Amino acid sequence: MPWKDPPVTDKPSFRSDVTVELVKHSATDTDVLWAARVSTAGELSLDELDKDPARSKGLINFLMRDRHGSPFEHNSMTFFVSAPIFVFREFHRHRAGWSYNEESGRYRELKPVFYLPDADRKLVQQGRPGKYEFVAGPPEQHETVTTTMEASYRQAYEAYQEMLAAGVAREVARAVLPVGLFSSMYATCNARSLMHFLGLRTEHEQARVPSFPQREIAMVAEKMEAEWARLMPLTHAAFNANGRIAP
Repeated sequence: MPWKDPPVTDKPSFRSDVTVELVKHSATDTDVLWAARVSTAGELSLDELDKDPARSKGLINFLMRDRHGSPFEHNSMTFFVSAPIFVFREFHRHRAGWSYNEESGRYRELKPVFYLPDADRKLVQQGRPGKYEFVAGPPEQHETVTTTMEASYRQAYEAYQEMLAAGVAREVARAVLPVGLFSSMYATCNARSLMHFLGLRTEHEQARVPSFPQREIAMVAEKMEAEWARLMPLTHAAFNANGRIAP
């Protein structure tokens, strides 16, 4: 009989947050300027681009306002993301300019870490599809959600462990696990693709076109945006000033 990894004996744990870490990057405002100015000036050295900060800020704003998008692609950011599987199912709808590698339930035993909404998570949807809002429910409703989810998660993970112990392949046994299970991935993008993502997956007072993302993917998007704003402050400011519409 082939050797198998011993089953994971961790007890189920529960989280209401997400993890986003900037793993590596090559992303600055200078990358945008360098790419844009080759159109009119030919090859430039990078140190020439910082000589006129006001002109640089104006050029980035012009590119954003008039939707000249390709200069915003000459950079790269790689994030490590840990979030519930249902967040990743939405995330992977963003394909242009994104690369993903997610942990595999075929090749490793999945840890029992599950999502529970915290007390601030609005639970009641009001209105019709395309025109609705979420409102807070009573404390008893949150208690029902927490109790029911925990019980379901525990039962599902026990079934998963039971099948693994019986020698069932991981890729088969994982079928009983819910989308509230935490997964992890590396996600790589450029500033242009990130702006498209943020335009759909965040709510923001400066957005010209309103968006209504699920709260859990917005939590991921907000953490990504904070990292990007630190790396490319001029580009981020121009994105906000021009209605948070990707070029």
